[in-house]
Amino acid sequence: MLLICASGCSESKPTDNLSRNQAIYVPMRDGVKIAVDVWLPEGIEPGMKLPTVIRATRYWRAQDRVGASIAQRSNFEEANRFNSAGYVLVLVDARGSGASFGMRRFEMAEDEVRDYGEVVDWIIAQPWSNGRVGAYGVSYAGNTAEMLSVNGHPAVKAIAPLFNDFDNFGHLIFPGGILTVGFLEDWSNRVRLMDMNDICALSEVEGSSCGQLLGEISGVKPVDGDTDYSMLNSAVSEHQANTVPFEAALEYEFRDDPFGPFGETNVGHRRSTSGHLPQIESSGVAMFIRVGWQDAGTVNGALGRFNTISNSQQVLIGPWDHGAKNDADPFEPEEKSVQPDPDDQFTEMALFFDSHLKEGGSEKTPTEISYYTLGSGNWTTTEVWPPEGFETKTWYFKEDGGLELDAPRVAEANDLYTVDFSATTGVQNRWYTNGGAGDVVYPDRAEEDRKLLTYTSDPMSSDVEITGHPLVTLFVDSETPDAAFIVYLEVVAPNGRVTYVTEGQLRGVVRAVTEAEPLYRKYGPHRSELRDDALPLVPGEIAEIDFDLWATSVLVREGYRIRIALAGADADTFLRYPRDGSVPQWTVHRSTTHASRIDLPMRKRF
Repeated sequence: MLLICASGCSESKPTDNLSRNQAIYVPMRDGVKIAVDVWLPEGIEPGMKLPTVIRATRYWRAQDRVGASIAQRSNFEEANRFNSAGYVLVLVDARGSGASFGMRRFEMAEDEVRDYGEVVDWIIAQPWSNGRVGAYGVSYAGNTAEMLSVNGHPAVKAIAPLFNDFDNFGHLIFPGGILTVGFLEDWSNRVRLMDMNDICALSEVEGSSCGQLLGEISGVKPVDGDTDYSMLNSAVSEHQANTVPFEAALEYEFRDDPFGPFGETNVGHRRSTSGHLPQIESSGVAMFIRVGWQDAGTVNGALGRFNTISNSQQVLIGPWDHGAKNDADPFEPEEKSVQPDPDDQFTEMALFFDSHLKEGGSEKTPTEISYYTLGSGNWTTTEVWPPEGFETKTWYFKEDGGLELDAPRVAEANDLYTVDFSATTGVQNRWYTNGGAGDVVYPDRAEEDRKLLTYTSDPMSSDVEITGHPLVTLFVDSETPDAAFIVYLEVVAPNGRVTYVTEGQLRGVVRAVTEAEPLYRKYGPHRSELRDDALPLVPGEIAEIDFDLWATSVLVREGYRIRIALAGADADTFLRYPRDGSVPQWTVHRSTTHASRIDLPMRKRF
């Protein structure tokens, strides 16, 4: 018989029930019950031993679709893919979310990570398990896939963290120390409603429309046997104590600040896989990784991991939105279909899992990076990063908005800029879409650039490729002790259209560079982002502010120009700095002694 763990369950037991889809509670070491869905291949017979793939999420493992047949259940298509490929699929509600009990002090806390190891214990005790387990997922589920390896469980052989936030603080929530308030407020509100199982508020319906919706989807799926929803309701009531991420983030500015009502410290490292690299490396798990050039900072996470730990890592960097649902090459039509398509994406990943989880698999994964160059349609494979064959070219800011390879020859030259807080990159940018907002689409930047301080090169005399990590160096004096510095790399077409390529940002007060060893390989100056290292700007004093832009690969065609645009705000995306509402005015210096510039890794393309 299948065991349904109600409040009286003290331990989980293997099940010999071979029904296609089962929803059960698996009790953890502290008695917290974690909801899981198990999908077995159709026609599986007693005695068959299969590998298992886990997807653990805090976004509901499954919806409760009222009266749905098995083919109408919310994960049927996903389960069919894995089952047809010879895998059991196990879906997990993270502690304090969905139908699981418990509460969340912060996302990806240590107790949540330990839970996933205990779910693996439960899996390998099942009669259908061959003792080998993998994990996959996009975004948060990609984080859980990688965090599973932190437990060092010997059954976990391979993981596929897709578009995951390797350094949650630095690559998504506080890039350069600047809060992504637009993304985070929306995400925080949505997960709070999910934790409260409020499907009507999530769907923005009320009244009769709400009643109609509840007749179709009641919310998160309960476990089997919980017909009166009493266990689900008890679990949801425990979620009331969850930390609300947006509220906590507004009071959290540095990596070592207390986070949330429980006063958690060092959350920036504890909640990110980048803070657990020694354990991940010692686990020996093989990794299959996908990221997009314009998906928050996920690309820098993939590259930082690649150059830090020795695990086998097959990395693909494509022209994709968050999750590779859409093509996001800004030089291609918006309606262009994503490649590879979803079927081929799954096949690539399944072949990776086959090598490590199935009997007789090669247990080998190439350690390499395959990357797409925006505007070219071409893919390149390299075993080293940065790739070979590129030369760093230094482009200097010049008078009249010029951008040249010749260094300045004047003793004093500068440009004055007053921050325009109406400047924006819109709400389909790399930050918003990380929350599931759809395709990454930056409109023509020509009009917005009029609000910014720009420096533009002459037309390229031949096709050139920029691949790697641009590094900007600004010599600035600011009239305020704090400010946000945002630098965009853009391409200007002969017809005047301006295309966004990448960006970088740094909050002035976190600019202090440290000699301490970073947790993972970084490609610009390393900063601790700790409160004790805060370094306010001094009005009237020139500060050197240097940082890397998010990695990119782009083809700049003959006749096109390179543009560097400087901003102090992105109205729809970032919190305003200074936080007191004052308006910064900068002086950007471009003299022989204070030469503001950008270093670009380039090569000619013929």
